[in-house]
Amino acid sequence: MTELLENGVGAETAFALGHEAALLEAVAKEMLDIADGRVDSPEFVAAARDAWESLPAPLRREIRRFRRHSGPRGRLLLRGLPVGDDARDTPSAADSVQRESSVAAAVLLMVACGLGDPAAFRQEKSGALVQDVVPVPGREAFQGNAGSVLLSFHTENAFHEHRPDYVMLLCLRADHEGVAGTRTACVREVLDLLGPAARKSLSLPRFITEAPPSFGAGCKGALHHPVLGGSWDDPDLRVDFAATRATTQEGAAALAELGALLEQVASTSELLPGDLVVIDNHVTAHGRTAFTPRYDGRDRWLQRTFALTALRRSRGRRPDDGYVLIE
Repeated sequence: MTELLENGVGAETAFALGHEAALLEAVAKEMLDIADGRVDSPEFVAAARDAWESLPAPLRREIRRFRRHSGPRGRLLLRGLPVGDDARDTPSAADSVQRESSVAAAVLLMVACGLGDPAAFRQEKSGALVQDVVPVPGREAFQGNAGSVLLSFHTENAFHEHRPDYVMLLCLRADHEGVAGTRTACVREVLDLLGPAARKSLSLPRFITEAPPSFGAGCKGALHHPVLGGSWDDPDLRVDFAATRATTQEGAAALAELGALLEQVASTSELLPGDLVVIDNHVTAHGRTAFTPRYDGRDRWLQRTFALTALRRSRGRRPDDGYVLIE
């Protein structure tokens, strides 16, 4: 049976699958030979969309509740999901992705279809729908998924007009020492703590965010934008503390104030194999604590998939009505 567990900083509630994990794994395994196991094919995604309806009802219910309102922390932690008995070494090449079918990839795409539709960006990780998040030799200081130093808070692809609505991170393997923590902080937790001047400055279109290093050189950053947009009572957050800069002194001070408050309320989870964290990319920033890779084939290994709730809005950026956005 499923159960709710108290876990992590601030007694975070996690949703854990019990014996129903076997049903989820069986559904995932039925997908492995579809489209010759080509994860990025439209046929495989269509199968994932259909298979979503066969997943355990409590899991589907929890994900749909989260989609309607992501709560005060803007994150959902699911535990006990099947990831397959994969004895492969953790990838260590730059920009590694999952092109061939696997239990973990099928699980990610089914959940993405429950949230909306899976999506990717051509300039990042070659547009793969399931991407490896692993440390890469020589990129330890990289502010991105290939690094192993402290990864600063950011909303995913904050520079992009069609940034993901949800970011999913599924743990296949933890780091050796178990110290690598996925960090999140939600704007809903700090809204009442922001000073009036900072709140006003952050709501003005006086910030610019550059594309992250994972997009490579030559990718244009966002035009001027507010850090807090949309509803005044429940604003959207658009920021990357490694790539967002203010165009005014007041904006810079407000950005620093916001950053300090997000650090204050931050939650950290050391993910274990089978843990899936779903992040509401409109209200919650995420990052990672530092860890020390050994590059011995047993390093930390997460897989990542993005979801868009209104795929139609990006139609002009998706050739052939596919799932990959071009610039």
